Amino acid sequence: MRFQHKLGFFCILILVSPLFTSSQEHVKGVSNRKEQIHKKQMSRKLLFEVKLHGFLLWASMGFLMPVGLLAIRMSHRVHCRRRLRILFYVHALSEILSLLLSTAGAVMSFRNFNNSFNNKHQRLGVGLYGLIWLQALIGIVRPQRDSRGRRMWFLVHWILGTALSVLGVLNIYTGLVAYHEKTSKGIKFWIIVFTAEVCFITFFYLFQEKWDYIQKKGVTLGNESKRATINQVVLPRDKQKEVALAETC
Repeated sequence: MRFQHKLGFFCILILVSPLFTSSQEHVKGVSNRKEQIHKKQMSRKLLFEVKLHGFLLWASMGFLMPVGLLAIRMSHRVHCRRRLRILFYVHALSEILSLLLSTAGAVMSFRNFNNSFNNKHQRLGVGLYGLIWLQALIGIVRPQRDSRGRRMWFLVHWILGTALSVLGVLNIYTGLVAYHEKTSKGIKFWIIVFTAEVCFITFFYLFQEKWDYIQKKGVTLGNESKRATINQVVLPRDKQKEVALAETC
C-alpha cells in the first residue's frame, strides 16, 4: 500500500510540474517584457537628451560664437559711434548666450551621459568648456583703450576667440560622427547643412574684410565716387571728416 501511495504521489507530481514550470516561464516572460519596455523608454529619453545636447552646442559654438566674431570684426571699419555700440552689444550678447548654452550642454553631458573620455569629441569638448569660460573672464577684465596692456589683451582675446570658433566647429563634426556611431542613424544631411553654414560665414568674413578695398577701387556707385571727389576738392580736410562721419552714420 505504501508503495502504491508513493507511486501515485510521484505520478501526480509529474503531471503537475509542467504547470509550475509554465507559470514560472510566464512570470519570467512578463518581467523580460517589462525590462524591454523600460529599456526602450530609457533609450528614447537618452536619444532626446543627446539631440538636445547637440542642438545646444550647435547654437552656442556653431552659430552664436561666429556671429559675435563677425560683429566685432565689422566694427573695426565703422566710424559711427552709434553703429559701433550696436555691433559691440551684438558681440557681447551673442557671446554671453553662447557661454550660457554651452554651460547647459556641459551640465547635461556630465549628468546624463557616460563620460569615459575615450573619443575625440568628449576630450575636445572638455577643453572647449574650460576655454570658453577663460575667454569670458578675459573679456570682462578688458583694459582701457589708452592703457599699456590693451594691445596684449586684444591679441590674446582675438587669438583665443578665433581658436574657440574653429575648434567649436570641428567639435560639432566629431559630435555628429559620435552620434552616428552610437545610434547608426544617417548624418549626411546634417553635415551638408552645417558645412553650407560654415562656408557662408567664412565667405561673409572674408568679403567684409575686403569691402573697403573694393570701394576704393571704384566698384561702388558713381554718385558716391563723384560726391567724394567733390568733397575732396571743395571742402577742407576737417569738413571732409565731418561729412564722412555724417554720411556713414
